Amino acid sequence: MESANTREVWLRGPLTNIPGLLQPVAHALLQAREEVIKLMNDFPEAYLWERPAGVASVGFHLQHLAGVLDRLFTYAKGEALTQQQLTYLAQEGKPQPEITIHHLTNAFNQQVDTALAQLSITKEETLLQVRGVGRAQLPTTVLGLLVHAAEHTMRHIGQLLVTARIVSDIKNESTVE
Repeated sequence: MESANTREVWLRGPLTNIPGLLQPVAHALLQAREEVIKLMNDFPEAYLWERPAGVASVGFHLQHLAGVLDRLFTYAKGEALTQQQLTYLAQEGKPQPEITIHHLTNAFNQQVDTALAQLSITKEETLLQVRGVGRAQLPTTVLGLLVHAAEHTMRHIGQLLVTARIVSDIKNESTVE
């Protein structure tokens, strides 16, 4: 029989201090963290900015995972993005040799912690409050932003997994020949 720790996060039971309606958001973010840690554990630093077939690099996905969580949770609080957040957004995907896998995974882990802390203090009665997104202040709700943060994170986790696998396979094939 499998242990609770080997199950996907959503099958491990409710998380303490997270409102009931926000449990799926927290579960998705924790699952994403586990998958990033596992995938990046042995991923070669030299492949971080590789773009097979022109797709986004592993480095981009790691940057974007942290950045988008920060931005969406900022909007959920009803706040505008700061200049620092806009600068970070502009740098996403640009190869930066001084940035390591360790740096990017730590940034994502910290952002997940920040998101979980925000979820823990989010009152369920605020979930349907209207929030604006971006300069155009496109309308959504607190719940819409939080759910989108979870699903967008998992979408990029899938892309990250595929890109990392492809880059690794291409590099391994070229060293075998």
